[in-house]
Amino acid sequence: MTRFTVLLIALFFGAYPLTAQTDSVKVQKPGAIAIIQSPAIKELAQKHVAVNEKVHTIGYRIKIHFGGDKKEAYEIQEKFLEENDSVAAYVSYNQPYFNVTIGNYRTKLEAYRYLKQVQSEYPAAFLIQCDVDLAENKQ
Repeated sequence: MTRFTVLLIALFFGAYPLTAQTDSVKVQKPGAIAIIQSPAIKELAQKHVAVNEKVHTIGYRIKIHFGGDKKEAYEIQEKFLEENDSVAAYVSYNQPYFNVTIGNYRTKLEAYRYLKQVQSEYPAAFLIQCDVDLAENKQ
């Protein structure tokens, strides 16, 4: 090969990468970063956020009531929420009982502190370990 042919090939392949993305990328301020990604990646990231939006973890709640009467359980929940609007209250059914639990606590110590406050009104209240939603914690 002649030197001219080698020089021509080197110029062609050497200059090609310099112009590869100039059509799709607009010139921005120095130091700015342009992210070029497939729309499928953005959609996947949004799905990931939606799935992981609620933070469920093992934590503690305070059980203030359990019994076989559904109406009574909802009345106790409503009464508690009227008196304590800053703490979440839940009614669940675990055959054969309807349970009323309150709060979303990460640690046993946090739950125990509130348990001591609640026991004056609900003397039979006790701590339970369960799946809690820390995003719903109103305190």
